[in-house]
Amino acid sequence: MKIKLIHLKSFYLLLISVIFAFQTSAQPMKDPPAFVLVHGAFHGSWCWQKVSKQLRADGDLVYTPTLSGLGEHQNTLNSKVDLNTHITDIVNLILAEDLHNVILVGHSYAGAVIAGVADLIPERLSKLVFLDAMLMKNGQSALDVSPKDIRENFIKSAMQFDKGLSLPFLSAEFFGITDAHDVTWVNERLTNQPFRTFTQPLVLKHPYGNQLPLTYIACTNPELRAIKPFAEETKTSKDWKYLELKTGHDAMITMPAELARMLESLK
Repeated sequence: MKIKLIHLKSFYLLLISVIFAFQTSAQPMKDPPAFVLVHGAFHGSWCWQKVSKQLRADGDLVYTPTLSGLGEHQNTLNSKVDLNTHITDIVNLILAEDLHNVILVGHSYAGAVIAGVADLIPERLSKLVFLDAMLMKNGQSALDVSPKDIRENFIKSAMQFDKGLSLPFLSAEFFGITDAHDVTWVNERLTNQPFRTFTQPLVLKHPYGNQLPLTYIACTNPELRAIKPFAEETKTSKDWKYLELKTGHDAMITMPAELARMLESLK
């Protein structure tokens, strides 16, 4: 009788351990963070080379897509490429790669892109990071939030260049790049911006950011006049985490190591 009780006790212990193991394995594992770095106007995935190299060396999963009509996709430029096209570019990447727990980073113009992505698939994202980015609210376009003189100059340039199909690219120096080698490297890669991406308003069906944590990284040396109001807005807002890099607008080129460390600190 004693032997049977010992066997019965052992059986129950084994059964409990099996049930516990099953419950543990059945619980969904949280995906490791994935960085999706979205470039701004006139740029392409190439601008993230130094940052992505650092992040990957530290074991991070990193994607640096190029938006339609730009960079190596400049051959796809056409009159239908607009802000919604770029938002769809990033949504499709995240879904196709089956990414979760995404830290979505948008530089400059791409502030509108990542805001649009968050409005559509917030469940795939963990944080939104705006790198010296434009902040377009619902119903606003990039031109709407630009200073009047810049807006008028952009419209004139686009119409004169190719009847409003694209905006001719600006020089590397405009983006705060001063190193001679970097200036040459960047100028060889900048491409014209599909102009409808600047004229089409951002349409949001949910509150800005769609309940995701918001971080703004301002580039303050020198500050771009067109970007400064957005940095000031986030610096004084309780809804934002505000950080600074003392470099020009293209921090991914002028301060890549520092930017990579800052992004990793947000995981």
